[in-house]
Amino acid sequence: MTTLLIAEHDNKTLNGVTAKALTAAIALGGPVHVLVAGEGAGAVAEAAGKLSGVEKVLLADGPAYGHRLAEPLAALIVSLAGSYDAIVGPSTAMVKNVLPRVAALLDVMQISDIMKVV
Repeated sequence: MTTLLIAEHDNKTLNGVTAKALTAAIALGGPVHVLVAGEGAGAVAEAAGKLSGVEKVLLADGPAYGHRLAEPLAALIVSLAGSYDAIVGPSTAMVKNVLPRVAALLDVMQISDIMKVV
């Protein structure tokens, strides 16, 4: 079961909530890949790659992702979704804006604000 984790960041630094969401992604079992989508976010991708439990980091770097708008980010995630069994993100405003769109585009149910994976 491969999981895609959406990184929360400001294009310069990785937000600590990403590591918390990583804990849940690891609990699902299988490899975890982190998606860093931003503009000039290479340092964020490097930081994500240093997190324990991350197998691969995907960097989508371009102006379309620089302001973390939901529409382009949702389209990107949907384009990657076929390779993943689960898509996980931290409980942040950005992720709460993006993942419902992803769920609708994929015609799947979203589960929000998970407290614990058992």
